[in-house]
Amino acid sequence: MPILYVVATPIGNLEDISLRALRVLREVKLIAAEDTRKTKRLINKYDIKTPLTSFHEYTKTPKLNRILEHLQEGDIALVSEAGMPGISDPGYEIVTAAIQRGISVVPIPGPSVVTAALAISGLPTDRFTCLGFLPSRASGRRRLLERVVSEPSTLVILEAPHRLTASMTDMLAILGDRKLAVCRELTKLHEEVFRGSISQALEHFTKPRGEFTLVIEGKQAKVNPQLTDEIEQWLKQMRRSGLPAREAIAKVAGETHLSKKELYQAWLRLV
Repeated sequence: MPILYVVATPIGNLEDISLRALRVLREVKLIAAEDTRKTKRLINKYDIKTPLTSFHEYTKTPKLNRILEHLQEGDIALVSEAGMPGISDPGYEIVTAAIQRGISVVPIPGPSVVTAALAISGLPTDRFTCLGFLPSRASGRRRLLERVVSEPSTLVILEAPHRLTASMTDMLAILGDRKLAVCRELTKLHEEVFRGSISQALEHFTKPRGEFTLVIEGKQAKVNPQLTDEIEQWLKQMRRSGLPAREAIAKVAGETHLSKKELYQAWLRLV
């Protein structure tokens, strides 16, 4: 029974290809590629002679049946422009059609801009939500951001340079000024990782260039401040120094976000 191999390819640096991926690309009868120009650079570097055919959003309808016919004759490797096929690209349609016909689908894992950006973001990675590319229209983009405003897991967004400023402006307005990591051109010559807040990223990327992956902090649960022994000791020191209650309580409340009422009750207990 023929196999459809879903093969991860480098997101930038061609040395990131796995040995297993190279072997599969050499052994299959055909490679279905989202961008044959980029895939040619890869197979030429590693002297792979397997024939190529294109499969992207503009050719998927006429090409799908022909690719499925080829699968009846031998194994095929599906590759995207970069990274893991089927993630924010049209390759999932080949996978779905193959599964429906009882054809084996085998993953050849490897590079992914989503996991690469998450790993170096400095933000929680135990749970994340990948939104892919945001809608190009402002109204659709805002609606999507509004749906995830209360999502506690880390958000991952892919974005084109010409939409980066507009997207981050909408994020700031809807999500608030959260922490984020903006990963640009990962594994490529001009790789850059900016870590800070959304407002700081807007100031930094005034003329965006390259491919961007944004990793954004999820909605943080509100933590109620607690009156600790250390805070009570601080109050005691200020009382001993002769500082008036109102001034001392206002200072501690500003630093700890505790209520002035709770702090005043603690102040009275110090008598």
